Amino acid sequence: MWLLSTDRAELRFFSSLEQAQREGYAILSHVWGDVEQTFQETQALRKVGKPEDGYNPRDHSSPKVQMSCIVAELHGYRWIWNDTCCIDKTSSSELSEAINSMFSYYAHAEVCYVHLGDVPPDTPIRRYGSFAQSRWFRRGWTLQELVAPAQVIFLSSTWAVMGTKADHANALADITGIPKTIMTFEEEIWDVSIASRMSWASWRTTTRPEDEAYSLMGIFDVHMPTIYGEGRNAFRRLQEEIMRRSIDTTLFAWGEVSNFLPDREQIRSCNNGHDHNNMYLLATSPLDFRNCIRYQFAPKTERVVLLADKVSVSSSRYV
Repeated sequence: MWLLSTDRAELRFFSSLEQAQREGYAILSHVWGDVEQTFQETQALRKVGKPEDGYNPRDHSSPKVQMSCIVAELHGYRWIWNDTCCIDKTSSSELSEAINSMFSYYAHAEVCYVHLGDVPPDTPIRRYGSFAQSRWFRRGWTLQELVAPAQVIFLSSTWAVMGTKADHANALADITGIPKTIMTFEEEIWDVSIASRMSWASWRTTTRPEDEAYSLMGIFDVHMPTIYGEGRNAFRRLQEEIMRRSIDTTLFAWGEVSNFLPDREQIRSCNNGHDHNNMYLLATSPLDFRNCIRYQFAPKTERVVLLADKVSVSSSRYV
């Protein structure tokens, strides 16, 4: 795991997440722009000048890297993780490891800074308005970046502090459809049904179709190889991995009307790969789960229960 030093924006390798945790690190969540500073560019900046001559790579880094380091340093953090420049994307093995570990990276960070590049300063955090309409709430990768960290601080386009996830849990629940109890860690995401968790991603998009699945691996606590070029087959593989780990049959409760649920024998047959006809049980994308936000799995009865009052959803979310 690579981290940036906040004082100089230089990369340092940590042999394990546990080692990085002992040091303590902040993490950045953001929507990628057209041009982002890469791992290679970050390494190259280190070699341009010498510290004894007053050269600091941070001063020559991209505005986003520079400002994220400055904000984290002001708050007392020596290290920060940024997905644009802390992953060597030329290495397929390193990229796959980082994607499979992404949820853990965010969950174990001491703080997550969410930079909303399209939200002006002094914008109120509420269910309507420019805050709620930020692109950050519509991106696939930012779902785990919202729910995994315990402490989330929202920053405006000028890097001004707007508020925290804990302080504005009600508004965030209205915007995203994710229950307030998840925002405040009163409820673990593992206690939420698979269909409901899938619905959180149903209105989000990714640039590459594979990332539609890869960005959800941590939400369902699964790991699988990343194969860019496989297209929507990635989402099928994600569901197969979920089936291997869980008996939650709400995975099959997608679509406009969810009247069919398989029994244990059908699930076991799918898991073992003996009955390929059961592949029709699988959804084609998270959008298929858009009506499943209130579904809960009841293990004793193996039935889906619709909890009418479990969560409140803003109508603006479906626009």
